[in-house]
Amino acid sequence: MFTADMWKDYEVLDTGDGEKLERWGKVVLRRPDPQAIWPKQKPALWNKVDAYYHRSAKGGGEWEFFKKLPEKWTIKYRDLDFYVHPTGFKHTGLFPEQAVNWDWMRSLIKARGGRVKVLNLFGYTGGATIACARAGAHVTHVDAAKGMVQWAGENRKLSNIPEENVRWIVDDALKFVAREERRGNFYDGILMDPPSYGRGPGGEVWKLENELYGLIEACSKVLSQNPLFMLVNSYTTGLQPAVLSNMLLMTVGKKHGGFIDSQEVVLPVTSGGVLPCGASGRWTSLILE
Repeated sequence: MFTADMWKDYEVLDTGDGEKLERWGKVVLRRPDPQAIWPKQKPALWNKVDAYYHRSAKGGGEWEFFKKLPEKWTIKYRDLDFYVHPTGFKHTGLFPEQAVNWDWMRSLIKARGGRVKVLNLFGYTGGATIACARAGAHVTHVDAAKGMVQWAGENRKLSNIPEENVRWIVDDALKFVAREERRGNFYDGILMDPPSYGRGPGGEVWKLENELYGLIEACSKVLSQNPLFMLVNSYTTGLQPAVLSNMLLMTVGKKHGGFIDSQEVVLPVTSGGVLPCGASGRWTSLILE
């Protein structure tokens, strides 16, 4: 398992009965999590929450606040700072489990001397973008949602990342990659965090199982001649790490050789056990000591 166990400002306090109890700095949130099908281990903890996201039977849901929270607040991971706040889609603007991948990419970039071009697809609010840029990479950050790109830009400023280290693109990921291939623009590192399901601006249906291989294959064509890494994240239940390994082997591995490691991504739970948070497939040309 890839375990994100180096957090200080974030903590999973307890899990169970389809929910998780988390500490974001000094704020405690209660949110749904369908993977937590076991009983709660510390029931008394759940009475001390600042906000609770109630899922609706019709889909979606809403927050119930038990105290007035700031419009947004900051949390730190190592030397990185991020804004978080509860959104209408139950998320907070950050996926803490991805910190284990941030550390992996930063180590590879530093081992290459920092002179690395990175492409971050479905970049969201920029956690990976900020981490890679901090290590010395120049990052092209792509997301179809303008609001998420703006939020990522705020995180860049908060972490004091130089403006010239990041290029911001509001666009469809696959269309952008196809244009980059035609332009002859290549990257040393590529990461992607595609949704399990979604709709494009023209009503096109995106279903990860149907689209992921084509996306990875397209990305393999815009890797540089001396590529460093490719990272594929999946939150789709039932998509095993071995599936990611096979896709990487048949695309980037077939062309560049290298090393592949795909595992579950988890967060430690203070009350015991771990919380499954999807899977990550990693390809790299470099083995770190």
